[in-house]
Amino acid sequence: MENFSRVLIIVENLPVPFDRRVWMEATALQEAGYQVSIICPKDKTFRKSYEVIDGIHIYRHPLPAEQSSILGYVQEYLSALTWEFRLAHRVWRERGFDIVHICNPPDLLFLVAGWFKLLKGVRVIFDHHDLNPELYEAKYERRDIFYHLLRWTERLTFATADVVISTNQSYRQVALSRGNKPPEDVFVVRSGPALSKFQPTLANSKWRRDRKFLVGYVGVMGEQEGIEYLLQAVHYLVYQQNCQDIHFVLIGSGPAFSKLQGLALDLGIDEFVEFTGRVSNEELLERLSTCDVCVNPDRKNQLNEYSTMNKIMEYMALSKPIVQFDLLEGKRSAAGASLYAEPNNAADFADKILQLLNDPEQCARMGQEGRQRMEDKLEWWHQVPKLLNAYARVTAKVASNRLNDLPVADNPTGALLGGRAKT
Repeated sequence: MENFSRVLIIVENLPVPFDRRVWMEATALQEAGYQVSIICPKDKTFRKSYEVIDGIHIYRHPLPAEQSSILGYVQEYLSALTWEFRLAHRVWRERGFDIVHICNPPDLLFLVAGWFKLLKGVRVIFDHHDLNPELYEAKYERRDIFYHLLRWTERLTFATADVVISTNQSYRQVALSRGNKPPEDVFVVRSGPALSKFQPTLANSKWRRDRKFLVGYVGVMGEQEGIEYLLQAVHYLVYQQNCQDIHFVLIGSGPAFSKLQGLALDLGIDEFVEFTGRVSNEELLERLSTCDVCVNPDRKNQLNEYSTMNKIMEYMALSKPIVQFDLLEGKRSAAGASLYAEPNNAADFADKILQLLNDPEQCARMGQEGRQRMEDKLEWWHQVPKLLNAYARVTAKVASNRLNDLPVADNPTGALLGGRAKT
């Protein structure tokens, strides 16, 4: 691969290789012959400023402590942008890059990518992970100046990108409509795990905490995830349905972690709910493999309606039946592998959990359907050709532009067109 084979991926949301999607993309590109560098943040687990893993060069930067406030986000983004500019120049000096692959949130990385596009002629791929205007609205429940600023930065990000990678069909439609991208420049690459690495393990009864059933959740602990509905569902099961033989494990961390622990205490359900924080991949697989049912309590709003949650496909990969609210992209992913509660109805959510716990045969059928959907079309290795097609499109556009820039005498296509125009 002689042209446009050096890639710089910039991700601000999570460190690499913890960010599973970004790491799978990076390793797939590396295996296809690309030279890959990554800029990402540090965290408590991934502290090294620079390291090479599987031939991929990773440059990490510090971030301020996470805060769930507009001021906190502004501080985080300004700090990250400063570091990203600095590290991108370092990568340019040390390794070079022809393509900048930016992963939102936030929709500010176009500033770094656009700088190198303007001055160095690199090409830009926008990997669209989140609908940031809708994310802001979900968090703060308003459309103010910051919401409209996010719509503006989203438009600039799409305008900077030569090619867009969307995580599902709804995001692709956003790229076509709000982003004004031509269909041939937008590729759907979903985020299913690689089944060769994300495999169920033997169940371990210790995770049940001496209770009959185990219900699991994995994901970010933020305001927009709807975890308060899950806690209300637990309260309903414990105090209205007198179900005290179910243990709930909530795996993950985020800005609302302490607040949610406090809510569980206020509801009197803390002995039935375990907040683990982040855990190792081995512990995650063992805990989820022990679960009887897995849940996704995302509330109904525009963000969650149109977003595909990684947890859904992780549950399906482990053959787990799912309960979630009735949302468009959740339904497109899980189909018959899930029961769908009335949106934002904690009692119905609880009833759906109880229905599955009381019907192990239905659980087995749903789990099998979910696993089959992953094997047939959703797991990561079905997505790799689409990722490589997106990169091939960048190369094809560059070649086309170079051809069009040639004088007619040196451009066979141009000469042909010129000859036709004269007749």
